[in-house]
Amino acid sequence: MALNPGWRTFALFPTNQSGVFLKAMRSSGLSSYSWGHYLWRGTGSFLDPEMKAFLEENTEVTSSGSLTPEIRLRLLTPRCKFWWERADLWPHGDPYWAIYWPGGQALSRYLLDNPAIVRGKSVLDLGSGCGATAIAAKMSGASRILANDIDPIAGMAITLNCELNHLTPFPILTKNILDLEQGKWDLIVLGDMFYDEDLADSLHRWLKNCFWTHRTQVLIGDPGRPQFRGHSIQHQLHKVVEYSLPEPTRQENNGLTTSIVWDFQP
Repeated sequence: MALNPGWRTFALFPTNQSGVFLKAMRSSGLSSYSWGHYLWRGTGSFLDPEMKAFLEENTEVTSSGSLTPEIRLRLLTPRCKFWWERADLWPHGDPYWAIYWPGGQALSRYLLDNPAIVRGKSVLDLGSGCGATAIAAKMSGASRILANDIDPIAGMAITLNCELNHLTPFPILTKNILDLEQGKWDLIVLGDMFYDEDLADSLHRWLKNCFWTHRTQVLIGDPGRPQFRGHSIQHQLHKVVEYSLPEPTRQENNGLTTSIVWDFQP
């Protein structure tokens, strides 16, 4: 069995380099934000052909091993070359988007099972990654969706994943939304984002502002990482549902066995 790539281990249990992600986020911010101002409204035909070919060659289309077999995604799997290669051989930024993390799985499952949560509403998927939760929101009838991830390649992958699920790609923003003027959302969803103390603190402040300014509902998905369980946000969470993770997801996530959806109530 190959060692887990370093980026996967880091996202689960950060090392002393835990500030790198937040610094990258801060360095890419815009000064303002409003609905209708996105990096792109993606369709596969407008993606860089070389990058599209690279993603298609080095990921596998799969719908197995997760909580949402309804959703097809391009992911890194054991049948992909870069699953086994050293992490530093991947020629682009760390491919967090190429793993369907357990917090995102729980959020996506919850939205698919409870479409009334999003039907007719505006939804921000923060730290969207592979875009699965935004896709679940679209499948469940959300009226407006923005997928936000700081990695432009994640944006391309989200576009491809929309098309895999026969959806018109929704707007994608690849800037740090925490640095932008707050938009008004009916619902914000974020999974697996509380793995670094500084980032968790920034998210906590930003989500509180969204809640108190716009009465935005916030749902958080997390499998119980220490950085999340030990954060002060725990005092403002209401447990919504807990899912038992499929065995493949457990194996990919150092034995984590369940994932929980929380309702943020500051």
